Amino acid sequence: MQRTDLRNIAIIAHVDHGKTTLVDAMLKQSGIFRANEQVAERVLDSNELERERGITILAKNTAITYKGIKINIVDTPGHADFGGEVERVLNMVDGVLLLVDAFEGPMPQTKYVLRKALAQKLKPIVVINKIDRPDRRIDDVLDEVLELFIELEANDEQLDFPVVYTSARSGVAKLNMDDEGTNLEPLFDLLVKTIPAPAGDIDGPLQIMVTTLDYDDYVGRIAIGRVMRGRVVSGQTVSLINGDTEKKAKISRLYVYEGLKRLEVKEAALGDIVAITGLEGINIGDTIADPECPEALPSISIDEPTLSMMFSVNTSPFAGKEGQFVTSRHLRDRLFREAETNVSLRVTETDSPDTFEVAGRGELHLSILIETMRREGYEFQVGKPKVIYKTINGQLCEPMEFLTIDVPQEYMGPVMEALGTRRAELVNMVELAGYLRMEFVIPARGLIGFRSELLTSTKGHGIMHHVFHGYAPYKGDIPGRTRGALVAFEDGETTAYGIYSLQDRGVMFVVPGQAVYQGMIVGENAREMDMDVNPCKKKHVTNMRSSSADEAIRLTPPRILSLEQALEYINDDELVEVTPRNIRLRKAILDRHERAKARKNSSLGA
Repeated sequence: MQRTDLRNIAIIAHVDHGKTTLVDAMLKQSGIFRANEQVAERVLDSNELERERGITILAKNTAITYKGIKINIVDTPGHADFGGEVERVLNMVDGVLLLVDAFEGPMPQTKYVLRKALAQKLKPIVVINKIDRPDRRIDDVLDEVLELFIELEANDEQLDFPVVYTSARSGVAKLNMDDEGTNLEPLFDLLVKTIPAPAGDIDGPLQIMVTTLDYDDYVGRIAIGRVMRGRVVSGQTVSLINGDTEKKAKISRLYVYEGLKRLEVKEAALGDIVAITGLEGINIGDTIADPECPEALPSISIDEPTLSMMFSVNTSPFAGKEGQFVTSRHLRDRLFREAETNVSLRVTETDSPDTFEVAGRGELHLSILIETMRREGYEFQVGKPKVIYKTINGQLCEPMEFLTIDVPQEYMGPVMEALGTRRAELVNMVELAGYLRMEFVIPARGLIGFRSELLTSTKGHGIMHHVFHGYAPYKGDIPGRTRGALVAFEDGETTAYGIYSLQDRGVMFVVPGQAVYQGMIVGENAREMDMDVNPCKKKHVTNMRSSSADEAIRLTPPRILSLEQALEYINDDELVEVTPRNIRLRKAILDRHERAKARKNSSLGA
């Protein structure tokens, strides 16, 4: 049977190609907001970090009604680091809107998400967005999209994709560029005509695949998924199946999506995307089934993490002064709670009860978790990101990334030189309206710290994107940071005089009046070796000073590192101390004599 009154679609695209803006326009034109209602831009990016960074981190569900047909829409992230979110939600839909920028064309993440969609035999509609851009190149982009479908071995039916041209910001869609276009109706009509209606056995025993978990302080865990077979009723007793284990539970509340809200209902049927409360211990990938006929659905496969970091309790002299949650119990509970809903994340306990290994899909994936935790009041320290190696057929292999860089032609030399030392391999180069697009395959560890180097060497003009490419044999050593650190050797408060006397030594990371401790990194040395310094030094008072003696002090503005820059910057023997108020760099061993001893022992061991 087919549910002709329902369609389920996901919007997939590369980062910043306009997915969330298009959903905004679809919501507004479907009439779910009152005429006088104030609505924020990118209304689905509700998370504070999403709004700040202008990126989607978590997949979101919403629904609109068009000519009596309900359309469930899932907005997905565009960053490769959140690919786990995309993979899961594709299990809930029958078709995808593939959004492509009218100038940039298909990018690495476009390829990644489209490959997943085609593998699941989903029906695609290609949306060429931002057609109002002055530098648009619509025909070329359409050819590139077709080439991408052929490269990904799409079948004949998938290759015969319909195309719609949109300006999400203006809320306009048209089937031909010559059409006038005043609203999104052509897109809605095409969507209803092209995307298959949910089909299956509506009267069979219940089956729901849990693809997302949400959490609410009042009702606890909320399971979100699609009804694959049968009907589900509020208050019903169901079986929760996870692998070989099965347990009974009772549904306390049942919701469907309408606009931006969850609407409580008594019953939902085949094809509906539902949210369910009351199922304790439920996990992503579980099947909710009829107790009389407990049949499990195929489990969701998620790409493995490629990067790991050590999270541990803060051990600096400032520990416990700025955070609300500072103990190992707090840290453990929070990390394992995150692992329940963040499927691409792996948390492993170590020999030390105060340290946990956290593995994720990339630097951005892990830094978003760190930033979220510090805003929640957690205080902890993290080590240098390390890639996860695998042994395949007896050979050591490492994760590789497919890297795309857009730069003005004059910066091609410095970029190629920087990537050469990082073991990158150039696989393609094309010219786009004054820009060069270069494509590389590079070891994941070669990308650590590269973003800031790219921005420096291209004076801010370089744009980079990367996506997981697979595992390949180990490519050899990659040189790390070439400069040492300036390390404070006593506790105290920095002074203008102390910083001024160190400026010739390198770049400072601190300002006058800042509290520092022994072992804290206060700057970068101009040379290769670490140097112990005293930024708290005061000028000796003598009776020979003139009243204008301090006026000659001119301080160079310090380099203030963001969280991502700090993670990229540190070496193996260094840590980033993360608190709700500060991000500090420090040596793992704070005492300089102990550090010297450890260095001596490691050189003897080598």
